[in-house]
Amino acid sequence: MASIVEAEGSAAAPGTGLIRALDWKGAFWVAAGVPPLVLFSIGGIAGTTGKLAFVVWIISMVMGFLQSFTYAEIAGMFGNKSGGASIYGATAWLRYSKFIAPLSVWCNWFAWSPVLSLGCAIAAGYILNALFPIPGADSPAVMEWINANMATLTADSPRVAEWIAANAGKTQAEAISALLSADGVAALTPAIRRWSLASFDIPFLANANLNATFVIGGILMLIIFAIQHRGIQGTASVQKWLAIIVLLPLLIIGLYPIFSGQIDSANVTSLVPPTAGYSGIDGVWSNGGWTLFLGGLYIAAWSTYGFETAVCYTRELKNPKTDTFKAIFYSGLLCCLFFFLIPFTFQGVLGHAGMLAPGIVDGTGVAEALASLVHGGKIVTQILVILMIMALFLAIMTAMAGSSRTLYQGAKDGWLPKYLDHVNEHGAPTRAMWTDFAFNLILLAIASDVAGYFFVLAVSNVGYIIFNFLNLNAGWIHRMDSGHIARPWKAPTWLIGLNTVLAFVNALFLGAGAKVWGYSNALWVGFIFAALILPVFAYRHYVRDGGRFPAGAMEDLGLVGQDLGVKKAGVLPYVALAAGLAVVLAANAYFQLPA
Repeated sequence: MASIVEAEGSAAAPGTGLIRALDWKGAFWVAAGVPPLVLFSIGGIAGTTGKLAFVVWIISMVMGFLQSFTYAEIAGMFGNKSGGASIYGATAWLRYSKFIAPLSVWCNWFAWSPVLSLGCAIAAGYILNALFPIPGADSPAVMEWINANMATLTADSPRVAEWIAANAGKTQAEAISALLSADGVAALTPAIRRWSLASFDIPFLANANLNATFVIGGILMLIIFAIQHRGIQGTASVQKWLAIIVLLPLLIIGLYPIFSGQIDSANVTSLVPPTAGYSGIDGVWSNGGWTLFLGGLYIAAWSTYGFETAVCYTRELKNPKTDTFKAIFYSGLLCCLFFFLIPFTFQGVLGHAGMLAPGIVDGTGVAEALASLVHGGKIVTQILVILMIMALFLAIMTAMAGSSRTLYQGAKDGWLPKYLDHVNEHGAPTRAMWTDFAFNLILLAIASDVAGYFFVLAVSNVGYIIFNFLNLNAGWIHRMDSGHIARPWKAPTWLIGLNTVLAFVNALFLGAGAKVWGYSNALWVGFIFAALILPVFAYRHYVRDGGRFPAGAMEDLGLVGQDLGVKKAGVLPYVALAAGLAVVLAANAYFQLPA
């Protein structure tokens, strides 16, 4: 096995591999894009779990922080690998099935990669709102239009009769007022907001729309690609300043309402689930209520566990022995601060009804909500809009940096297509980055509306929970099978055991929660997407590589030749897989949405 000591003192020749250019602070700054992920789904989780929303974020973040200690240990074992926890954990499963290792890597990638499309969709929404705003129904321009076009709608109009039929108990005057208001907004909405080059269905998935959001989002992804083309050191430098500019104001805004006495205790007490998703009405702890609660924990994991990306850059750390643990530990503390604070403050001030506003749910109105927390006017709101776009850039850059390195290392280890095993003269895995870009153009077309947005989120998170389940079990498998590999930092044994239990708790979230987000088949679509890697790996391994893994992948495990070593864990890994699948299926059958 190539020694970690040797790795510490070497830097890859330009164009031949990743370059050791980071200390733990650099990896920390690259991972600093994770806290803004709270803004991606804060409205969706509030709608799904009601007053329990801030509790969901806290529970999920505590779980993520505990789980990170398993990842910190296994990351330290492989100082020559990049790509993150999925790569390090996948090696534990290699002895038991060649197909499980690439499954873990693939599931981690297709969970992380959509941050690019989802973030760009929200950022494009902010840009469109700033440059081409849709007028409010009570705006002066709309009121003027209504007055000028009052005669176009009369009491005997068929549209009035249709509106009254759909809104029982309303009068003709109310119908005319509502219809004219809607007509006025539509007439004054900029044409670019309605423009679409094409719209089409992707079979069994969702509707895709090549509209203005898609075009602007694609341009934003290209800008981020250009920044990362310079390599990890340049990326970390940009991330550092973005993080300072974005996270410091966000922290102040999160703290101000607490110290100024704006938190309404009624908004954070009497903690029960809602009667139904987005109902805004307190319910009870029934089967349906528990399902909504578990659905919130399911989708929160996509954000709160995300700081594990801090160990994606082990191969690029100058001193992986000490820097790996520091990077993930301090990234976890940063995330604890923001994932505890921001949901509590939002809910404490806005209340459940305020959290259900369309702009909060789809993410494009979060800047206005932040301004309201500090009683900011129009100028403050515009500044926060700019900061929100920068926050999204921060999250997207983190996602592209981590997910591209997962693809790169997966190719080097013989699990993913060989063409991904390439870096440019700056040590950036550009082919993996282009693959991320192309994949996310497809997702961006789907995520252009709220329904598609949460579909992408729900399906991608199926992969993320699968990855976490496999990796948390990899902790104890590595303890049994790879005890000979040095561990610069070793987690307490009880914590490895606790995190193994949490692996099955995550399986419970997956089975119960995937159906909550508007797509009853999200779990099955996620399983199908996860299985797509199996023929890809089979071609790479058996056709391209003749059934042999690259020598470097074996050396990292302390193995010689193609002998995968003794299966010291025996049947236990297979038992864990069977038990995990049983938990998922049982939870999916038992937990049902409220009627």
